[in-house]
Amino acid sequence: MNNSKYLSVSVINRYLKDQFDRNEHLRTVFLKGEISNFKGHTTGHLYFSLKDETSRINAIMFSSYAKKLTFTPCDGKKVLVSGRISIYEATGSYQIYVDDMQEDGLGNLYLAYEKLKADLEKEGLFDQKYKKPIPKYPHRIGIVTAPTGAAIKDILSTIKRRYPICETILFPCLVQGEYAADDIVNKINLANTYDLDVLIVGRGGGSIEDLWSFNEEKVARAIFASHIPIISAVGHEIDFTIADFVADLRAPTPTGAAEMAVPNLNDLLIYINQLNIRSKEAMHKIINYKRLLIDSFKSSYVLKSPMIMFDSKKQKLDMIIEKINNYILKRTENYRQHLEHIKANYVLNNPQVIYKEKINKLNNLTEKLELVSPIHVLRRGYAITMDKENKVIKSIDQIKENDNINVTLANGQIEAKVLKTVKEEHNG
Repeated sequence: MNNSKYLSVSVINRYLKDQFDRNEHLRTVFLKGEISNFKGHTTGHLYFSLKDETSRINAIMFSSYAKKLTFTPCDGKKVLVSGRISIYEATGSYQIYVDDMQEDGLGNLYLAYEKLKADLEKEGLFDQKYKKPIPKYPHRIGIVTAPTGAAIKDILSTIKRRYPICETILFPCLVQGEYAADDIVNKINLANTYDLDVLIVGRGGGSIEDLWSFNEEKVARAIFASHIPIISAVGHEIDFTIADFVADLRAPTPTGAAEMAVPNLNDLLIYINQLNIRSKEAMHKIINYKRLLIDSFKSSYVLKSPMIMFDSKKQKLDMIIEKINNYILKRTENYRQHLEHIKANYVLNNPQVIYKEKINKLNNLTEKLELVSPIHVLRRGYAITMDKENKVIKSIDQIKENDNINVTLANGQIEAKVLKTVKEEHNG
């Protein structure tokens, strides 16, 4: 059989690449469209798709050109690009090698995404205080995703490998398309009627359109209302949906969600074994310490000769009793001396003399008080004259004819009326 007429894949891809590169119409191409499936490589190269309503083309922008960009490319952005069309030999796919890219406004989906994100964040649906903790050792996990595809396979295989004792319940649903959002909401609500510890909600990667169901407001509110802690697992690591912000925990991938939902059983067994070893070592240390303590007690001089301990205690008791007795004797002597001092007191021995002295002193004070008393002055013929307001009249100027006055004498009072006032003039 003659195989010379058959070409290798490499040859035909190289030939087609050469044809693309020779075509002058493909050397400089100007395209406009919307970015999708954007990925920034660690090398600085940018990989994405450029699409319109019906078609898409793969694109790459090398780091040397990407450094010149004045904006940050992302899914949903409308852009104007220029570059050359060529074939990537390794896969046989054609793509545009972009050397310049400018913004051409934001895609409608991206605008809707940003608006809803801002509204829900302002409302508080992303607030950390509402995030429910993920149980460390779950018994039953619910999964809301498509029943077929890489996502459910990755989740189930990861849980089975890491924590096989955990039960899983699948709530199959649509993950893209017109009816997907309603189906996701229904399955989240259904899962909340089960006794679950954690609920994983998500799907595999895709374009912004493929993931759009998880950007719907109704899905966000269903996640927020769930009493079961929810881990979101939508798309790839670079994909962020509204569901990710509302969920109690965001996983970069479905596999990552499974790893976050369950512990690693092997790690647990190793940890338990370490605890077992440490507890045994701790018990041995305690036992050895207690044994040494008992040995020290056994060899104690006090235990060997216990009466010695009582002898010292008895001696100490005797000293205390002696101190108490001395204290009592001292206090008694002090009281006795105080009593003798009181008995010898001059007042007790001569009460009449003291009484007479006090009476004489009292009489002297009384006589002195009598001398300065106003009554004593009145007895000598003086009087106190007051007006109708009971104010003492000290001057003729304080009264006038027909005024009522009150005159106080030593043995009574007189009410009188002024008939006439005579003022005496005194020469200085």
